Amino acid sequence: MLRIWQQECADAAINKYLSGERNFFCQAAPGAGKTVLAATIASRLLELNCVDLVLCFSPSRTIADGMKATFSAILGRPLSGALGSVGQSMTYQSLQFVDEEFLLELRRYRVFAVFDEIHHCAGSEIGDCNVWGKQVLAKIQKVASYSLALSGTPWRSDALPIVMANYTDELGTLRVDYQYTLKQAVTDNVCRSPKIVLVDSNQLSVVGIETSQSFTSVAEMLKRTGNSYQHVIHNQEAMVHLLKLACEKLNHLRIHNPNAAGLVVATSVEHALQIEQLLISEFGQSTVIVTYKHEQPLAEIERFRNSSKQWIVSVGMISEGTDIPRLQVCCHLSAIKTKLYFRQVLGRVLRVSSNVQQEAWLFTFAEQNLVEFAERIEQDIPEACVWVKPETICDAEDVQVLRNWTCGNAIGENDPSSIVDWKVGSSDLVSKQASKHSDELSLQAFKQRVISAFG
Repeated sequence: MLRIWQQECADAAINKYLSGERNFFCQAAPGAGKTVLAATIASRLLELNCVDLVLCFSPSRTIADGMKATFSAILGRPLSGALGSVGQSMTYQSLQFVDEEFLLELRRYRVFAVFDEIHHCAGSEIGDCNVWGKQVLAKIQKVASYSLALSGTPWRSDALPIVMANYTDELGTLRVDYQYTLKQAVTDNVCRSPKIVLVDSNQLSVVGIETSQSFTSVAEMLKRTGNSYQHVIHNQEAMVHLLKLACEKLNHLRIHNPNAAGLVVATSVEHALQIEQLLISEFGQSTVIVTYKHEQPLAEIERFRNSSKQWIVSVGMISEGTDIPRLQVCCHLSAIKTKLYFRQVLGRVLRVSSNVQQEAWLFTFAEQNLVEFAERIEQDIPEACVWVKPETICDAEDVQVLRNWTCGNAIGENDPSSIVDWKVGSSDLVSKQASKHSDELSLQAFKQRVISAFG
């Protein structure tokens, strides 16, 4: 049975298509049920004899497989791309391998194209596109009779325009055809109401070869010293304290929900291994770790989804689109500090399940940007997230980490079935730079601030 918002959005999309318009853009909170919505619209278009084939595109193999399963169940026909199927679900990366012969064959049919997490595809025309955006504009836009663009976080950290999106003014304010906000989803019990714990320290000291400085907050220390945020998330004292809070919360949730689980988003493989060891040795937790160095990370994620293990530690593998409803606690320990990534990480614990307690907790440090994002979590599309064509995309310390991520050129470039390559090189580089820093950072007298959204 459809949720009310899904029914409303499906009706709006069908009405727009029948009026002669080809494109529809839906922004809905992470975990609200966008895939079921898309499959429902596809089913109605097929019933109305408006389309012959359905093509789904998404940023990872995990999401593509999930869409294939959902569409096949709702349409009652396979979405395998094989003979007898109603279409195919593929990654954006695989689009570059679609040849002209296949596109010519598609022109014989009426195609409904679904673009999930469309914010990964940038550009308004071929000349200003990233790799994925160029493939969408050059190939699929030409053959699609109707298209549906979906996103829970419809903006980009590099402020490029999103493919298939409309902007209402010179500032580039995004216009969507239907919006289902996080506040609405929480009110409707479709998503969990998030609580964000910002961990800080009253007593920080930075001891160098010849100097020693003291500070009363993480933000002050970062502002007044040459230390970067990476030195905080790699600090042993800081990690132990934050992980302790998160483990205590998860243990409390598991009293009523024995299957509840937690996610730690790390910044590098080395960092992830360090975190996993702390979870085991300091807190006696059961863990799984997934990184780009694993031979079958997607299979490992699937095993965790169906297990009762407490924690999964990830490097760039579970930031977006991965459906693990038993996740209720998350530790954001990534070096990436952008609105987009923050929202995507938070989204992993917002999906409701059948458990008794539907709490969602995110633990991170009180770095200035992250504090700002937490305070504005009730804004589904932050005012700053518009297309403005800036000369630079972010703070200097984030540029290296974001270079591959925001441009799209390296997302899954070496492996069309996944997106594990999107920040690997840069994250490992940051980790090595942090370990080479000569200053010794000490954090004590911890405190925390809890932001309860929609409270």
